[in-house]
Amino acid sequence: MRELLLVTALFLVYKFGRLFANGHELRAFHNADRVWNAERAVHLPGEGSVQALLMHGEPLVRAANTYYAAVHFPATIAFLAWLYWRRPEHYLWSRRVLALLTAAALALHLLMPLAPPRMLAATGLVDTARVYGPSVYGASPETDSMANQFAAMPSLHFGWAVMVAIGLIVATRGRWRWLWLLHPLLTLLVIVGTANHYWFDALAAAALLALALAAVRAPDTGTGTGPAGPEPLLPATAPRPAGVLR
Repeated sequence: MRELLLVTALFLVYKFGRLFANGHELRAFHNADRVWNAERAVHLPGEGSVQALLMHGEPLVRAANTYYAAVHFPATIAFLAWLYWRRPEHYLWSRRVLALLTAAALALHLLMPLAPPRMLAATGLVDTARVYGPSVYGASPETDSMANQFAAMPSLHFGWAVMVAIGLIVATRGRWRWLWLLHPLLTLLVIVGTANHYWFDALAAAALLALALAAVRAPDTGTGTGPAGPEPLLPATAPRPAGVLR
């Protein structure tokens, strides 16, 4: 119960912190122009190419919107709950990394408000959640009391998804554990294809996660020793081999 309350408290602090960062509309759109132009300058593929894949059929784009709205937080909670019960040492590590990543993301949201590509006319992208549903955002940023729509960078959808995959790969030993990487890959396609995030938002999240992983010591994954450590090769009380001088 204590851990559940702690994780819930962390989420609420982040949620209210994002709401505190609301506003700054002019800065958010100015930063969006800069991010969009920077992506084109380094020749990143247009986000529209991903959205075009989703727009082949309404069921597909609705599924992407649902994934964006419904998978992000429940998947992370399920990940932490499983680690808590089955891999407690990995749970503490993962919780600390996620907390550090989330705190860094909130600081960046405050420092750099950013309008998502669905709001930027220059992108020519469709707000798929508003057109096809379901949507987690209000009709306009000014009246949205549930989320800060100008907190596109970094993408915690992507950052959390990558940490979930890393945590499960490290905590398990199955041959198929690498398939967990499909979760952040699918998340990346969804956040870009639904026009909720730029490529740079995902790159920023990955960079912050790398720093968090470097700052938090990973659990010991050694399997050859017990709690007392490895046994000595030659106990102190064992007789000396013949021919060995004192």
